[in-house]
Amino acid sequence: MAFARVKCGMNIASDPKSIPVSALLSPEANQAAALASATGILTVDLDAIVANWRKLEKTAVPAECAGVVKADAYGCGAEQVAHALANAGCKTFFVATLDEARVVRAALPAATIYTLDGFFQNTGEAYAKIDCKPVIGDLNELAEWDVFCRRSGWSGGAAIHIDTGMNRLGLTVTEAQGIIPRINAGDHGIMLVMSHLASAELLNNPLNAKQLTAFREIASLFSGVPASLANSSGVFLGPQFQFELVRPGAAVYGINPTPEADNPMQPVVELKARIVQIRNLEKGETVGYGGTWTARRPTRIAIISAGYADGYFRAGSANDGTRGAEVVVAGKRCPIAGRVSMDLIAVDVTDLEKTAVRRGHMVTLIGDGITVDELAHHFGTIGYEVLTSLGKRYARIYKGGEAKVEPAPVAEPAAAKTEPPVVKTEPPPIPT
Repeated sequence: MAFARVKCGMNIASDPKSIPVSALLSPEANQAAALASATGILTVDLDAIVANWRKLEKTAVPAECAGVVKADAYGCGAEQVAHALANAGCKTFFVATLDEARVVRAALPAATIYTLDGFFQNTGEAYAKIDCKPVIGDLNELAEWDVFCRRSGWSGGAAIHIDTGMNRLGLTVTEAQGIIPRINAGDHGIMLVMSHLASAELLNNPLNAKQLTAFREIASLFSGVPASLANSSGVFLGPQFQFELVRPGAAVYGINPTPEADNPMQPVVELKARIVQIRNLEKGETVGYGGTWTARRPTRIAIISAGYADGYFRAGSANDGTRGAEVVVAGKRCPIAGRVSMDLIAVDVTDLEKTAVRRGHMVTLIGDGITVDELAHHFGTIGYEVLTSLGKRYARIYKGGEAKVEPAPVAEPAAAKTEPPVVKTEPPPIPT
C-alpha cells in the first residue's frame, strides 16, 4: 500500500505558492499536522520486528533465518520492514509477486530475493532486471525458465518447490525425482530446494512428521543444494525441521506461532481510532444497521472513526444475543454496540466517567492488551488476515529504525497518458 511520506530537512522556495504549505513546515510540524488530522493511527514497532526476527534466528541456529515480507510485509510496510531486517543481519527475503520483489529490491540492492508465486513465460527479463529468483513449482515453469536462461545467458538462479502434503504449489515428489539427473550433472542453477508445512502450528499433527520424512528424503537427493522447510511455526517444531534455511513470516509480525502455548513473540502493531461523536440513548433504543443491539439501560455511546473499510471486520459486531469485540477507551475495555459499518464503530462507554471520554480522543483497537490474535478470534479468522487487511486511511508511525510518520494518502491528479511500453515476448518453451 502506498503512503505519502513526511520528508525531513529544510525546504526553500523562491515562490511559496509553488509548493504545498506542508513542505514549508518543519518535520516536527508536519508530524503534528499529520497526527492532528488523522482519524486513525497505525503504529508499527520496527524494533519489535527486529527482536522477533532475532529470536527466530537464535532458535534456528545454525540455519539461516530469512524474512518473509510478502503482502506489504503482512500489512506493516515492506520497504520499512525490509530495511530494518537487513540492518539486523537478514540477507534473504521472500515475497509473493514480482511487483513485491521490485519494492524490496529498490530498498535493498544487495539482498537475495525469492518470489514464491513462481515463473511465468515472458517474465524472465523482469526477473533478471531486478536479480530476483523465482520459486519454481511446476515442470512447465521449469521448462520456460530453462528456455529463458539458455537464450539470455542469465544465471541468477531459482528455487525448486516440492509438494510434500500441502497440495497447493510444488512439484510432486515423483516429478522432483525426475530432475535429479540434472542436479547431478552440475551447472543446474538451483539455489534452494523447499517445501511448505501444512499444519506446523499443531504440535502433534501427524502430517508434520509425514512431510518431514518426505522432504528429508527428496532434499537429500539435491546434492549441495540448501534446503528449507520451516515457516514461523515450523521453527518451533525442532532442529530436524530447520535444515539450512527457515522462512518465518507471521511470527516476525507478532502473530503467535505456537497457538497451543503462550506467544513467544513481541507485539508489533498498535491501532488507534478517533472518537467522532458521543451520544446518549434511552433504554430500548437500538444502535446501527438493522437495529440488532438494544440499550438495556440509559446508555452512552462513543462513535469511532474506523470500520470494515479500514480492516476492522464486520464480524466483530455485537447484537442482543452476542457480545462482539472490545476496544480500550480511557484505559478500560468497552464493548462494541451494534454492527460495525464501513467507516464507523459504536462503543458502549456508559461505565466510564463522563470526563474520561471526549470527542477527538483516541481509542485503542489493537494494543493495551488487545492482541492481533484476540481480534482475529472475534473476527472468526486468523491474525494473518487481520494484519494484511489494515486499511489505507490510517496515518502510520514507525517506531525504531528510520522512524517516520506517513499520513493517509490524498488524491493526486491523474497522470498524463503515455504510450504503452514495448513488451518483449519469448518463444514458447521447448517441450521436456
